Amino acid sequence: MKVFVTGATGVLGRRAVPELVRAGHEVTAVARSADKAALLRGWDAEPVGVDLFDPAAVCAAVAGHDVVVNLATRIPPPSRAAFSRAWAEGSRLRSEASRNLVDAALAAGADRFVQESIAFIYPDSGDRWIDEDVPLDPPALGRANQAAEAQAARFTAAGGTGVVLRFGQFYAPEAVHTRYMLSMLRRRMPALPGPRDAYSPTVAAEDAGTAVAAALDVPAGTWNVCDDEPLTRAAFHRAVAEALGVRPPLGTGSLLFRLSGNTRFYLRSLRVANRRFTAASGWSPRYPDAASGWRALLADIPAKK
Repeated sequence: MKVFVTGATGVLGRRAVPELVRAGHEVTAVARSADKAALLRGWDAEPVGVDLFDPAAVCAAVAGHDVVVNLATRIPPPSRAAFSRAWAEGSRLRSEASRNLVDAALAAGADRFVQESIAFIYPDSGDRWIDEDVPLDPPALGRANQAAEAQAARFTAAGGTGVVLRFGQFYAPEAVHTRYMLSMLRRRMPALPGPRDAYSPTVAAEDAGTAVAAALDVPAGTWNVCDDEPLTRAAFHRAVAEALGVRPPLGTGSLLFRLSGNTRFYLRSLRVANRRFTAASGWSPRYPDAASGWRALLADIPAKK
């Protein structure tokens, strides 16, 4: 199939594009610079430059494709996450760009539209498992994700197959958030704020990339994509601290996040289940939990003494 991919050189896209190519698809991917275009060509994908906020340009770029995969996102670094304006471009990508891409996919007669979303829009659920039927409780900054998900549903309503992937938090050697978390742990400070018994949904970027390729074969609907076994904050901190050769952090790191309405959702306990997606797609994560995934990651990011 001919697949059009946005966000192709981000943390997820740089894993998803090669997986789509390996699966035999002909991939066109958005590049915002000459260096990124060269990177895409190295993966045997065809780069294209397009402004996702320009409806006519998006429609022209998507024409002739069977599938549109929207991975375009913009997450601010932890140092700026408390400021609403830092989330503005990401919110616009979720709302305006997603709408333009669905319009273009419908005009092109595409069969499938895949939309990236996040698992952090579920309510705090303690130790209860969360499946896709649990009603959402998005924070203010997460409402744009609902808008993006609504666009995928609009594509389905028009006769196509709209797929939403609600991902756990990615971790990858080059990811800013991953490096920030490691720097915190090396100082014995919590990498994941929140109560020690609160669960956090995560997924290795490599596993997220294979999930995107698997999403081309599932029915329309919403699917959770995360580790098989989400860890509590305490279990995560113990495992990664041990792999780093340091002692686990002191405290929970919750106070600063509670003081900011923009980041309070990070404290939620989200024991998100991936069972529906694994059953429907045959996908399974290489790393069943964050402990195994982060140990593998640290082989690429050696611990600093």
